[in-house]
Amino acid sequence: MVNPGMLLGDRYEIIDRVGTGGMADVYKARDQRLNRYVAIKILKQEYSNDVKFVSKFRGEAQSVAGLSHPNVVNVYDVGEDDDLYYIVMELVEGITLKKFIEKKGKLDVNEAVGIGVQIAQGMQAAHDNNIIHRDIKPQNIIISKEGKVKVTDFGIAKAATSNTITSNAMGSVHYISPEQARGGYSDEKSDIYSLGVTLYEMLAGTVPFEGDSTVTVALAHIQEEAQILDEVDPEIPHSLAKIVMKCMQKKPDMRYMTASALIVDLKRALTEPDGNYVIISDVADDSPTIVLEDDDVTHLKKEVPRNVSPEEGKEDAVDDLDEDAIDPKLERILKICSGVVAIVIVLIVILLIGTVLGWWGSGRSKKPAKATPSAAVSDTQEPQATADSEDKVIVPSLIGHTLEDAEKLLEDANLKARLEPVESSEDANKVTDQDPASGEEVDAYSYVKIYYSQGKSGITIPDVANKSVSEATRILEGKGLTVSGTSEAYSDTVEKGQVSGTDPVVGSSVEKNSSVKLIISKGPKSNTVKVPNIVNKKLSVALEKLADAGLEAPDNPSYVYSDTVKKDYIVSQTVKASTRVEVGTEIGFTVSLGPKNQNTPEPTPEESYKYEGRLRINSNPFDYEDEEPANIKLVMEQDGKSRAVFSGTLSYSDFPREFSIDGWSDNNGTVKLFKNDQQIGGTYNVEFKKVKQ
Repeated sequence: MVNPGMLLGDRYEIIDRVGTGGMADVYKARDQRLNRYVAIKILKQEYSNDVKFVSKFRGEAQSVAGLSHPNVVNVYDVGEDDDLYYIVMELVEGITLKKFIEKKGKLDVNEAVGIGVQIAQGMQAAHDNNIIHRDIKPQNIIISKEGKVKVTDFGIAKAATSNTITSNAMGSVHYISPEQARGGYSDEKSDIYSLGVTLYEMLAGTVPFEGDSTVTVALAHIQEEAQILDEVDPEIPHSLAKIVMKCMQKKPDMRYMTASALIVDLKRALTEPDGNYVIISDVADDSPTIVLEDDDVTHLKKEVPRNVSPEEGKEDAVDDLDEDAIDPKLERILKICSGVVAIVIVLIVILLIGTVLGWWGSGRSKKPAKATPSAAVSDTQEPQATADSEDKVIVPSLIGHTLEDAEKLLEDANLKARLEPVESSEDANKVTDQDPASGEEVDAYSYVKIYYSQGKSGITIPDVANKSVSEATRILEGKGLTVSGTSEAYSDTVEKGQVSGTDPVVGSSVEKNSSVKLIISKGPKSNTVKVPNIVNKKLSVALEKLADAGLEAPDNPSYVYSDTVKKDYIVSQTVKASTRVEVGTEIGFTVSLGPKNQNTPEPTPEESYKYEGRLRINSNPFDYEDEEPANIKLVMEQDGKSRAVFSGTLSYSDFPREFSIDGWSDNNGTVKLFKNDQQIGGTYNVEFKKVKQ
């Protein structure tokens, strides 16, 4: 009997039961060693007595314990105490996606896609570690109070489905893939099917297949086609409807091959809702068609599955079990009907995976072709601007340098690094190639791709900038690294107290259990910065220089004709270069319109105008009405330029909301929405009109 105050494993103090499921009860507990709250899932007695089941249960949980991802409920520990078998997990307080859908009826497109992308990201992290969920459904998705989407129970479903157990411990039939319903082989694409059903429910407000019994629903997954989403609701973009349709194909090889491929199309659906880029192609299938005879179907429909009515846990429970479960008799009967199909599917999957990974031939070259250098530059040569264009710079030579030195060289050259680890015989973190090549002339502040040796370990230090110390520590430890300590450094871009970097630097390849030091921001060295010189710089370069210095650009800079300064270059600035001003100060400037055409009359006050756009955001970036207000920022891109067009603190009740936006021209622009500096949803298109002021 588990009671509050009980100590498990001489470490975990039970506080209260927060939920119950078919296989286990879930308790909130305090880890006395690390002084943090956790969720503990304790196996029910009927499963604790099954030695084979306990062995599989522990093995699966231990394999998942190595999985660390922001969209996965992390497993911390697995243990046994006086015949009590338990798993210690991250405690996530929030609401299950199932309850969230029930609360809202159905979700709007941006909201559903945003949640779907996060679920797929968690799935992909697991699949990369050879972990299949097998029970993806809204009841196993938790939306935290901070709005983070997390998938729970990874790997636990395998222990359940690999034993003959009662139906109240099986996954919900409404989300099961056809191959699982047949009792056949399941893999990553089974999870993708279940995610497709989950997306369907988010967008339509109902599951695609309903029935009077679990048998009827299972047969529908095998034999019937779901109604296309844009026929259910014409407001749903056709591209998104096709994405869900592709996820829910009966043949696994007609679905998305990976969760990553699904993520790409989901994000594209927000920017190209009417695009025709979702391809659902048939695959060769030489396996015999298995037809269920009338007697078999009749026998299946006579099966009466036991109804399950588990006690409903609190909203912060780590498990929330569905009532409609698959009867084990259904599983056994369908297994008999599809044994041949299962074997053929296994072979097809192995062949496809082997083809993708290059098992049957030479793989793709890991190094792209380089551009031919336009000039040679020695390792020690300082990059210089070309004489005819001060916003152009020369790419320095990076090959042979360490990753840290290469990033410093690019920073000194007013260029940015994009890291690409590769397999190489070179020492870890040595640059093996670059693109563009050294000596090429490129725009200032553009990206240079650095190809560097990953070494033998393959453990790459992740980017933890702008995260708290505890969050950064969790991410690094999840990678198999150790946080050895901290140091402090001034930063103009990272808030005081947050992580601004690591030592070794981000992207470095290190051995397992290597020590990493966190660099903590002390904030700006002073609350003043030097104004950069932006005169005779291209407008886009000037905006980058001001942003890098922590300074603001005006929403509507002045424009003048100039016979000496090229069009779209800066003629003058309101604050002299090298003057010290407070961080966040707006620096005004004048932009050249180029030489004046003598036939063009001077504009009169009556002819002054501006470019105006309107943007209405219907989707609510907040998940709950009682969620704390947040800093909302809109960033517009137009004519190759970018700036914030709105920044302020808003709350749930402020949406839907319409924004008025001033543009640089009457060309179309795009706007991205950020909540607490994290992008929410996709990209919004904005049309601008020329209007008199």
